[in-house]
Amino acid sequence: MNLPFTPDQFLNVFREYNLSVWPMQIVLVLLGLTAIYFAVVRHKPSNMIIAGILAFLWLWMGVVYHFRHFTTINPAAYAFGSLCIIQGLVFVFSGMIRTSLSFESRTDVYGIVGAVMVLYALIVYPILGYFQGHIYPHSPTFGAPCPTTIFTFALLLWADRKVPVYVLLVPFLWSLIASSAALSLGILEDIGLLVSGLVATVLILIRNRRGHLQEKTVEYAVH
Repeated sequence: MNLPFTPDQFLNVFREYNLSVWPMQIVLVLLGLTAIYFAVVRHKPSNMIIAGILAFLWLWMGVVYHFRHFTTINPAAYAFGSLCIIQGLVFVFSGMIRTSLSFESRTDVYGIVGAVMVLYALIVYPILGYFQGHIYPHSPTFGAPCPTTIFTFALLLWADRKVPVYVLLVPFLWSLIASSAALSLGILEDIGLLVSGLVATVLILIRNRRGHLQEKTVEYAVH
């Protein structure tokens, strides 16, 4: 893939981003942990809180990372940032206005795969980056697009009802675009982004299909 910037320029964007937003990285991690808490320990406002956190993370990626920083080396970041903002608004609409998203961590295959992705996004990703020589501040931290997209897929796997397909579109598209570019730049930890995008999307669509068939079965039984 031909990119309009070098690996050093790309990593320098993370340096500028990390130094300019510090200590916001701590707040972003705390928001991620809060979303995990409300998915595991259910409360009445859990779904809206989780959706609100996801919305904030995607709006943050769009405005702060893409618009303010990535655009300095890549004009396409204006389009990427716009997609992130759209995704943030999707979470506001689907999870806070329509309340069609519901989250609950379970011990089935979806819950286990989601938990693996959570651990990857928050713990494994930065460790792998460190051993690749991507040492802070020249590294993607939580709140940057790739680890945060993996985290998003994890929480969508923890959804306990059908996930609207439109909620998946931008994260799946970003997993394809960003992973291919990052791998070209030697960001090998982003292999996890590609894997999580493919695995989570397939599993969620399968679960949606099974839920649809179960609803049909109940409907036929009632009639």
